[in-house]
Amino acid sequence: MKILMLTWEYPPRIVGGIARVVHDLSKRLIKDGHEVTVVTYRDSADVPEYENDKGVNVYRVDNYMIHPNNFIDWIMQLNFNLVSKATEIINKEGGFDVIHAHDWLVTYAAKTLKNAYDIPIVATIHATEAGRNSGIHDETQRYINDTEWLLTYEATEVIVNSNYMKNEIQRLFGLPFEKINVIPNGINLSNFTGIERDYDFRRQYAMDNEKIILYVGRLVYEKGIQHLIAAMPKILSNYHDAKLIIAGRGGMMDELKAEARNLGLGNKIYFTGYLDSKQVQKMYKCADVAVFPSTYEPFGIVALEAMLAGVPTVVSDVGGLNEIINHGVDGMKSYTGNPNSIADSVTALLKDHQLAANVSKKAKQKVKEQFNWEKIAQDTHFTYEKAICQTMAERQAKQMLQEKAKKADKAENSQKEITNLLNFKKRHAYA
Repeated sequence: MKILMLTWEYPPRIVGGIARVVHDLSKRLIKDGHEVTVVTYRDSADVPEYENDKGVNVYRVDNYMIHPNNFIDWIMQLNFNLVSKATEIINKEGGFDVIHAHDWLVTYAAKTLKNAYDIPIVATIHATEAGRNSGIHDETQRYINDTEWLLTYEATEVIVNSNYMKNEIQRLFGLPFEKINVIPNGINLSNFTGIERDYDFRRQYAMDNEKIILYVGRLVYEKGIQHLIAAMPKILSNYHDAKLIIAGRGGMMDELKAEARNLGLGNKIYFTGYLDSKQVQKMYKCADVAVFPSTYEPFGIVALEAMLAGVPTVVSDVGGLNEIINHGVDGMKSYTGNPNSIADSVTALLKDHQLAANVSKKAKQKVKEQFNWEKIAQDTHFTYEKAICQTMAERQAKQMLQEKAKKADKAENSQKEITNLLNFKKRHAYA
C-alpha cells in the first residue's frame, strides 16, 4: 500500500505528540511492507528538504517568504505548499492509495488532494480546540473548530486514540459512531534499552538523598502543572526529601516560576527548559515518581514513556490518561485539578516502596502488551483498507448511476425521435 502522511511536525521538528506518532507509525508500516511518504514543514535550513529516514520518504516544505498576518494565514500558506509538493510527487512517482491527515493543520491540503486525485482520506484527530480551551471562546478558536469538523467530514474514516476522544468528536461534530476508529498511540519498546540511571546526570538536578518527582511536557494550562506545583507543600510536609523537576517549555513558564517562588519553593522546584530526546530518556531513569496532572488529555503518550521506563506514574482521571492506568494496580490516579489528591497519590508512592515496585512492574508489562506499534500499525492498516474499499464502492455506485443516466437519456432521446416521427407522419397525412 502507498501511504501519504500529511503532518505539520516530524522529527527533528517536535511541537507536540504528533511528530512521534507519525514517526513511529511510519517506521512500523515500512516494516510491514508498505510504502510511506511524509510531507511536512521544514522549520530550519539545517534540515534537508528530502531524506530517506530508514525507509520513510520525508519531504519538507518551506513556508512563503511573505510574512503572514496571523497563525491561521500561516497555516493556509503551509497547506498550499504541502499541496504543491504532494502534487509534484504524484506526477513524478504515481498516486497514493490513501492520505493519512494528522489534525486540522493539514485539512485543506488533504481535501484538495482528495478531490484532485480521488484518494480517500483517513484523518487522525489528536485533540480538539474545544477540548484544549474548555469550549470555544473567540473567532480563531471557532475557525479551528470548524476546520476540524471539515476534516472529519471529508475523511472516509476517522481515527482517535481513546474512547474519551471518540465520544468528544461524536458530540462536537455529529459523526456516526461507526466512522470513528479507536486506535491508541504507541511507544517504541526499545526507547530505554541500554539506558541506566546516570548519577552524574541526576546530580545536576537533585541531591542524592532527594526523591525526584518528574513532569515532562509542554508548559500550558491544560497540562495542569499549576496543580502539581500547588501540591508540593503537602507532599513536602509528608516527605521532605523530595524535589519537583519540570522538564519542558511553553507559554506558562514565567507564571509557573512565579508561583513556585510565591510558595517559597524555589529550591524544591527546578525548571529544566527544553531537553532533547536523550536527556529526556536519562531524566526518566533518574526519576522516582512521574506525574501528569492534565486537565485535558486525549491520550497521554508521556505516561507510556514513564511506565516503560519503570517509573511509578501518577495521572489525573481525565481523558485518555484515565483509560491507560488502573488506580493502585499499574499506577495511581488523582482527581482532576485537585492538588490534595495529587499530593496523596505521590506521597503513597514515595513512602510505600512495595507499592511503587508493584505498579511499575505491572505498568511496564501493560505497555509492552497493549501499546506496541506492531499491533497499532495493523489496526491502522485495517482502517486504511476500510477507507479504500468504501471509496471503491462509492466509485462503482457513481459509475452505475452515470450509466443508468446515459441509458435513460438514450431512451428519452429515442422516445423523442419516435414522437417526432409520428407527428411528422400525422402532419403529412393531413396534407
